[in-house]
Amino acid sequence: MADHRFLVADDHPLFRGALKQTLERIFDNLFIGEAGTFGEVVATIAQEPGIDLVLLDLKMPGTQGFSGLVYLRAQFPQIPVVVVSASDEAQVIRRAIELGASGFVPKSANASEMGAALSAVLDGSVWVPAGFDLDGESDGEIDELVQRLASLTPQQARVLMMLREGLLNKQIAYQLTVSEATVKAHVSAILQKLNVDSRTQAVIAASRIDGEQLLAGSA
Repeated sequence: MADHRFLVADDHPLFRGALKQTLERIFDNLFIGEAGTFGEVVATIAQEPGIDLVLLDLKMPGTQGFSGLVYLRAQFPQIPVVVVSASDEAQVIRRAIELGASGFVPKSANASEMGAALSAVLDGSVWVPAGFDLDGESDGEIDELVQRLASLTPQQARVLMMLREGLLNKQIAYQLTVSEATVKAHVSAILQKLNVDSRTQAVIAASRIDGEQLLAGSA
């Protein structure tokens, strides 16, 4: 039986392969699952209930920005999530931690840094790159939006992800195997929790939390 069971979630097969090799050098007796879409992330966790750590890219089919992180923290609060991203700007790191990530590792990190980060998280600590100050300058309006986003239920977070993909209520209902009335109820709850008046404003609010680096570049 494996000592640890990790899930590597990234839509680039070459990066997944490289990260998997790095993890296998760092940890002994390790199971590593792989996911290239957010749907595969959720399915793998359901199929492998012993997953004890998720390494999550912030951009992959099925999610963008922090929506996937919000969903995982709401749906699987017992599983720590470490964000592994090419977007290592201070605001991105801070938002990830505020939204429940247990660590943030830049994709440029070496094996030693990766090992230190994941060992710290497995021990119950929060890990960020050396020299990063979590208590640095903040934006009160964005901080409030972060708190509102974090209040979404798992299903509401999933619906918001689909709204960001431009899906209609009937398309969301089909994918979630629920009624359109249920989707409408979720959308209404999302608007209320985010304190906005329309689906478009909800998407804009979530995008504002992502920050310019995530919106403009690769995660």
